[in-house]
Amino acid sequence: MPELPEVEVTRRGLAPHLAGRVISGVAVRQRRLRWPVPHAVRLLAGRKVRGVQRRGKYLLVDCGDGHLILHLGMSGSLRVLPPGTSAEKHDHFDLILGDRMLRLRDPRRFGAVLWTKDAVHAHPLIANLGIEPLSRALDPARLYALTRKHRAAIKLFLLDGRRIVGVGNIYASESLFRAGIDPRTPANRPSLERCARLSKAIKDTLRAAIRAGGSSLRDYVGADGRRGDSQSRHWVYDREGKPCRRCGATIKRLVQGQRSTFYCPRCQK
Repeated sequence: MPELPEVEVTRRGLAPHLAGRVISGVAVRQRRLRWPVPHAVRLLAGRKVRGVQRRGKYLLVDCGDGHLILHLGMSGSLRVLPPGTSAEKHDHFDLILGDRMLRLRDPRRFGAVLWTKDAVHAHPLIANLGIEPLSRALDPARLYALTRKHRAAIKLFLLDGRRIVGVGNIYASESLFRAGIDPRTPANRPSLERCARLSKAIKDTLRAAIRAGGSSLRDYVGADGRRGDSQSRHWVYDREGKPCRRCGATIKRLVQGQRSTFYCPRCQK
């Protein structure tokens, strides 16, 4: 599933192709995505794209009098293509901008194409999202304060998008390894010093993944059609039974909240 780094890589790839351009047409071939594509999306022609932002795992395309809200779901990708490129089975939506177009491909149809004319950060899907992990808001003191009332495992805390948004399953395991914290540790147990290590580890992990183009485990590709390479550099994720890249111990796997967690029993305490 595309997580924050993959969405940010996509945003950076799309922004130069969309910003400042006028929408010349829209094609909706499949309305039945995670939520039905609203009919208003078909009426976007003539609007000028002002920019592309990201909030958590949502892409927000600023069209002046409203925002197009895009989500990649579990298997989606957004690519910039020449207009008229033949659509394949899972190509559900095109945003045409003169001599180029933005196409959503989503085999499992858990993605989203929505439209709002209201304040986008007040939209029900956006309003309750937690702090951005790459922002200055996630500092040691803030992370320490956020965790004090939570006894759930620290890995599950990192997956709660109402607290910190967008870290995701892959990068939660990777961040905890970098910080040397066992994923089963109760969230309210790490000291301020360990929270400092964890907040830095989260930022370092996400930034490294963005530089590598994200993780392409299945369907994900960037806006230019290229696969990410972060998966080849994972410390622990999807490396069960393999030696730890740092100490040589065998990487373990456990299930938390119905998601796989990977960790090194020697490096993480």
